[in-house]
Order: sequence, then structure tokens, then C-alpha cells
Amino acid sequence: MQYQTIASMFVEVGEKFHRDDRAVYLRKTEGHFLPVSYAELRETVECLMIGLKQLGMEAGDRIGIVSENRLEWVASDFAILCAGAVDVPVFPTLTERQMEFIYANCSASILIVSNRLQLQKILNIREQLPGLEHIVVMNDDLAQTQDFSVHRWSDVISMGRQLMPADQRTTEFLESVKTVASDDLCTIIYTSGTTGQPKGVMLSHSNLCANINAINELIHVGTRDVFLSYLPMCHSYERIAGFYIAFAYGATTAFAESLETVRTNLLEVRPTVLTSVPRLFERIRNGVMATMEKQSPLKKKLFQWSLHIGQDWIEQRERGNLSLRTKALHRIADTAVFSKVRQLTGGQLRFFVSGGGALSADVKSFFTMMGMTILEGYGLTESSPVIAVTVPEDDEIGTVGKPLQGVQVRLADDGEILAKGPNIMKGYWNDPQATKEAIDEEGWLHTGDVGMFTARGNLKITDRKKNIFVSSGGKNIAPQLIENAILQSRFVDQVFIIGEKRPYCTALVVVDIAALHAAGLTPPKNDVSSWYQSQEVRAVVWKDIQHVQRDLAKYERVRKFLIVDEAFSVENGMMTPTLKLKRKVIEAHYAEQIAALYEGSEHD
Repeated sequence: MQYQTIASMFVEVGEKFHRDDRAVYLRKTEGHFLPVSYAELRETVECLMIGLKQLGMEAGDRIGIVSENRLEWVASDFAILCAGAVDVPVFPTLTERQMEFIYANCSASILIVSNRLQLQKILNIREQLPGLEHIVVMNDDLAQTQDFSVHRWSDVISMGRQLMPADQRTTEFLESVKTVASDDLCTIIYTSGTTGQPKGVMLSHSNLCANINAINELIHVGTRDVFLSYLPMCHSYERIAGFYIAFAYGATTAFAESLETVRTNLLEVRPTVLTSVPRLFERIRNGVMATMEKQSPLKKKLFQWSLHIGQDWIEQRERGNLSLRTKALHRIADTAVFSKVRQLTGGQLRFFVSGGGALSADVKSFFTMMGMTILEGYGLTESSPVIAVTVPEDDEIGTVGKPLQGVQVRLADDGEILAKGPNIMKGYWNDPQATKEAIDEEGWLHTGDVGMFTARGNLKITDRKKNIFVSSGGKNIAPQLIENAILQSRFVDQVFIIGEKRPYCTALVVVDIAALHAAGLTPPKNDVSSWYQSQEVRAVVWKDIQHVQRDLAKYERVRKFLIVDEAFSVENGMMTPTLKLKRKVIEAHYAEQIAALYEGSEHD
């Protein structure tokens, strides 16, 4: 099916499946994943849309969503868009000041929030939001209030249900959907703002539908598929890959309880598709490696043999000369080892989808040899978001595949990736200058990423243009390349490379405690920080770093490193909500320690 608007997609999909008992969503309630039918979702969306209109929502209004992934997020999105309004979703982890900037910038008239914590944030900045007229709270535990601009979600639903008979409500709903045009503004998604104030990316219905239509031509999703959604739906990647694609083609989506429960939810839901970011794949790989270190010598030897066979299998398959002997040995390794690893994901997975950042070739190879397919996508919010994606039939490790149908990609003289097509944004909200800088006169979006095409025509991302730095010796260095190499160390959980205008590269390292334990190193209970800097720990980590960076050019290799005792995270402000390193924040936070790394002699 080819969709024109998100509003018409909602209606068409619902009418196709509403008569059967299949679940469109699964949500955890009292310890169990319970189904939500298409009919139930349709009624909720209809009533919510009518209720929001009663509060004054009109076509073109900006309506905010501040919530974790849940059924109410989905219903809010569809209700807003079916009314011809524009939703502006944000990460619920944002601070009051960040929300103030976004919702003042877009003049939001209604905000839909998940709970009392988010409500309080909005109430604290209410005076700075002159356009805000109503706040709707999803959780029903909100006490009665004399503030007539604050409403419970259930009350707004009831308002829409009681206003008119069901058949009249449906007629009004469908008439509203018909007024939504494909070129209408659909959503404003604010960028994470790692280099300044966030910019509001304006995406039309046709922008998003172009992605939905093109992706399913390559990756066939159907009614037997089950998605597990844990990435924030307010981010463009999960919104397309984990929300709209699943809904558009009749799949069921289960809402994970949280990031921390993903491992348990995988076994409960047994999904066929999981959208994720490279960080999760790195953690899974490192966890498997650490677990195997604790096994008996015989099991460890079997595991290492299986990895060796798996690597041979991958290399021969890439060259197109897979031997019968390697095929047979890989089947043995699969039965003995790899199949057991697959059971950690529920055993039904057809493929993972990786996006939101570069996936290292080493991690991709690990999953491939285990018999788990990772389809890697590339894009950015400004491209709705997907520009290119790998497909099972032409999966070249280390690349992000070929551009989607209808999307053109070319490389600028400096290697920057430029893209043009129906998925490219309308521009930045109220910022024509930034729009002009991002999209040139010929309509090419300047992505800020540097890449190349392989001999097979697949796109390979080498780094962010703004991340590439020049050493004091005049060498251009891509930190992501070095970080991906060092992350191959079983002792390294996170790494941050420094080297701008410096004589050599250094690194801040967050170690993997479980891997160190497996290697026989245990920290004292009362002085973990000193243990990190002990000669014993540093020697083990440094030896492994030297090994994994052996294939890098000498000027790219890390010469000194510091083990930090605090992981980079969203909570401490060193990562974006999609788990990307905030380089300027990290450099500022560790400025003194970084300066010390360039004093005295080098390691090598």
C-alpha cells in the first residue's frame, strides 16, 4: 500500500484489520502483556481528537507530547495528525529550560504529558509559554484541581465520547481526515542541540510517507511480525522504524517497560523485529564475551573455535566463495554455540534494525556469525529520517546499503554526503537562515556526514564532518573510526577520543567491570576509584587496547588513556537521548584530566 498522509494511513490500516481479533499493540499490565485491538485504538483516537477539538485544537496548531513510549503516546499522535494539527514530541528527560525553549519557540497551544512529574515541569515554566492554553495528563492519578486548564486524559476521552453519538463522531472524524493534505506540516522534531539551541525540523505528511512506502519495498514487514519498542518514539528513527512501519503493514508492537527491562521483555514478547542503536548491540556482544570468560576451559575453547569458524564463514561469504567445509563447520558451531546465543532474544527474531549512529563492523560481524541479521540504516531527522538501508540480499558489512527508492545521494568534493528526495524536510521552524545552510539552492541536503561508496555501490559512513579533527602534525583524524576499533576490547565499555590540535591521540575509557571480574580482577569494596588507576588494571586494559588498534595508522593510535569512574550517560548530560556522545560536554568536564594526558612521556 502507498500512503499519502499519516492520517489516511491510520484509517486505511484500521479498516483493513478492525474486524479480526489481532492485537495492534501489547502493553504490560499487572505483570502481563495484554493486547489492544484495532477497534479499541480507533475509538480512543476518535474520542481524543473530538475532545482535543473541544479544548480548542485546530488544524495547524502545534500540540506537544511529553511522554515515555506507551499506548497514549500513539493515540495522541494519531489524534493530533487526524485533526490536521502538528505534534511536537520531546524526550521526557529534557529539563524545564529545554522544554521552555522548544514550546515557546513553536508556540504550542496544548501539551499532553505522561505524569505528575512532567506536569510539574510545565507548570514551573508556564508563565514563559504565553501560547499554552491547556495541559492534558495521561496518568489518571492526578488529583482534582481548580486549574481549569489542566485535564485528565480520561476526562478528555469522555468529553469526546459524550459529545455526540458514535456514528456522528465517526463521520466527523473521517471528514477531518479528508482535509489533511500530503504537503501539510505533520510534525516538528527538535534536534538534540549538542552544538547549541535545538532547531525544529519540519516534516510533512508526504516526507514521512515517502520513507514508509520506500522502506517496505526493501524490508517486508507483515501481519506475522511482532516489534518490541524501547527507543523513544519522539525521535524520528523510532517513530518511522519502530512505530509507523509496524503499524502501516499490520504488525503488532509491544511496548517495553523500560531500557533496563529490554532483556526480560525480549524473552516475554519473543519479537521478530527489534529496532535499536549500536550501544545495545555492543552491550550484548560484550555481555556474551564476559559470560564465556567465566566458563570452563573446555567451553571457552569451544566458543573461541566457533568464533574462528564464524569469521572464516563471513569472510568467504563476502568474497562469494563459501566452501562446503566451512558451511559444515559453521553448522556445527551454530548447533553448539550460536543457537544458544540467539535464544537470548526470544528465538523468533527475523532481524534487528540498527540506526541512530554508526555500528562497528566488528559488532556487526559478531551478530552475523551468530545467525542474527542486523539491517543498518542511515539518515537524520532532516531526511524523515532514512536515506539508505542494508537489505538481507546485499548486506555488505561496514556499509549502510544503498539509497531508498526516490532518494538521490552524491558526495561533495570533501566527501560530505548530500541527499535529495521526497523525504527531505520542509525546513527549520522559524529559522530560514539555518534552512538555507542545510539545503542548497538545488535542493541537496548537506548531511554533515562524510562517506564513500564501495565497489558494490553501498554507502559507507566514515565520520561526522564536524567530528573530524586535525592533529598538530596536520593529520586528519576521524575519532569514530578509532573508537570503534577500541570498543572491540572486551575490557572497554565506552571510549572517547581526543586529539584536536594535539601531537597524538588519547582516550577516556569506561571499563567493563564484568569483563575485568572474568579476568580475575576484583575491586576493593571501599576504594573502587583508586583501583581503576592501579597498575594492575591499567596494564590489562592497555594491553588489550594495543591489540585492537594494531591495524590503525600510527598517527591514529591512542598513546595514553585515562580510566574514568563515571559512565557517559543521558542522566549526567554526556550523551544525547539516542546515546550519542556529547563531545564538547565531555571535553569540558574532563579538561584538566585531558591536559594531564599530554604531559610527560607517551606509552609507545
